[in-house]
Amino acid sequence: MNATEHTASVAPVQAPPHRLSVVVPMYNEIDNVKPMVDAVQDALKDYPHPWELVVVDDGSRDGTGLALQRHAKTVGPHIRVVRLLRNFRQTAAMQAGIDAARGDVIVTLDGDLQNDPRDIPRLVARLLNDDLDLVAGWRKNRQDGFAMRRLPSMIANRLIRKTTGMQFKDLGCSLKAFRASVLKEVRLYGEMHRFIPAWLSTVTSPDRMAEEPVNHMARQFGESKYGISRTFRVIIDLLSVYFFMNFGSRPGHFFGAVGLGVGGLGTAILGYLAVLKLLGESIGGRPLLSLGFFCVMGGLQFLVTGVLAELLIRIYYDGSHARQYHALHAPVLADSEGWHA
Repeated sequence: MNATEHTASVAPVQAPPHRLSVVVPMYNEIDNVKPMVDAVQDALKDYPHPWELVVVDDGSRDGTGLALQRHAKTVGPHIRVVRLLRNFRQTAAMQAGIDAARGDVIVTLDGDLQNDPRDIPRLVARLLNDDLDLVAGWRKNRQDGFAMRRLPSMIANRLIRKTTGMQFKDLGCSLKAFRASVLKEVRLYGEMHRFIPAWLSTVTSPDRMAEEPVNHMARQFGESKYGISRTFRVIIDLLSVYFFMNFGSRPGHFFGAVGLGVGGLGTAILGYLAVLKLLGESIGGRPLLSLGFFCVMGGLQFLVTGVLAELLIRIYYDGSHARQYHALHAPVLADSEGWHA
């Protein structure tokens, strides 16, 4: 165990041996610094396995970063502070914490004290005992405002379920437990933190994900960073999620299908006009002629884009040695073992 890992010595949690990393992004939450760190410390003080708390200051301008560093020194070296140079937003801050985490299990939660750290051992135990890759928190009894928080969340969750097919009741809950080896197979960009289960479905099966009811508490300090505009950002992000989930490794199928559809429509229009021309009608001033021409050209462009996209994806997989599949670890055998005589 490293010096910066913390081990408690009391009642064991019913889970296999592991190392736990708790990742918390914070932005302008100076009033929540001490309560949040102390709440995690109190919830895990009797945890029987090594653990660390990785807190990411997302470029706060109210002194959150300095407050975190000062308080971490008074608690212990297992409290690690990552400070970003400016505000990169929640997804980037969460990715920074995931990159810094060294545990076999990673738990994420918000820094506003609305997630209950006492739920962490239960989520981790289910993750490991049920051999899952993700256990997501479900805020069954939410304690925040309806118009500004719950309504946007309900709309966003419904849109995400319809688009991704992921049947989670509360995709917006930050309290989640992950198997680190699987979580680190994906990279989070933009504002994709709310789509983590969807991204994970590109490397593992949805059957290896579950949802667990968790406590939810009203915010006591600071101001919420969410609002109704969040729903519009979700709609835009969903387009990217849908594309990468369905065509991330075969973009030629997407652009090819669109190209064949548009080009086929243009060909049909021009064929119709050709028949009229043969029958002696004038087609030079018809808007259909322009529409058919541009549909054919657009279809060709989509087809060429699909070919180029296929070339790029093959260069990516060959050059970066990225994999198009992910499997459970097979047992390591000697070269002479495991053969049928």
